[in-house]
Amino acid sequence: MSPSSVPSAPQRRPRADAERNRGRVLEAAREVFRASGDEAQMPEIARAAGVGIGTVYRHFPSRSALIAAVGEQRQAEIVEFGRSRCLACPTAAEGLVAYLTHIGEVLSTERGLSAAIEAAFGSTEPAGEGRERAEEVAAQLLARGKEEGTVRADAEVADVVMAVCGLAAVIRNGAGDWHRYVRMVCAGLRP
Repeated sequence: MSPSSVPSAPQRRPRADAERNRGRVLEAAREVFRASGDEAQMPEIARAAGVGIGTVYRHFPSRSALIAAVGEQRQAEIVEFGRSRCLACPTAAEGLVAYLTHIGEVLSTERGLSAAIEAAFGSTEPAGEGRERAEEVAAQLLARGKEEGTVRADAEVADVVMAVCGLAAVIRNGAGDWHRYVRMVCAGLRP
């Protein structure tokens, strides 16, 4: 019997306490990275979560795996905000302002986490499914805005991606008022 024809064992759901511990570690890691940036260490995160260091490593085999998970969680929350709040705005132009403003608020509040992500992976730019989902929100807002006439006809998702990258740089480098940057970008997206 070849290995591919051997029936696999059914996947067991993690125990409820293990899921709770994983959530506590993620929450604590986000707070510790927010406060300490790339200086945050796993024992500090374990203490903040109220668990042992073994529990942290059981869920996240490396510091970079933990940083990646916290970054993915943050990206998922941004996407959820975009879907639930920005797509529901009266106009797509208002939705774009809300989306970019929310991203700015998150990045501004979590500079330390962004620094840890950049140190671990060389960039803070989302990749994979998280990026695709964020771009889907932008695409829906742009398509609706073009229909309404509240967004310029040649606006593309790549423009929103560039705007977010610029927003991240303004915040990371303290290069000015990021709120003004969002206003200027959104004015440029209008017809």
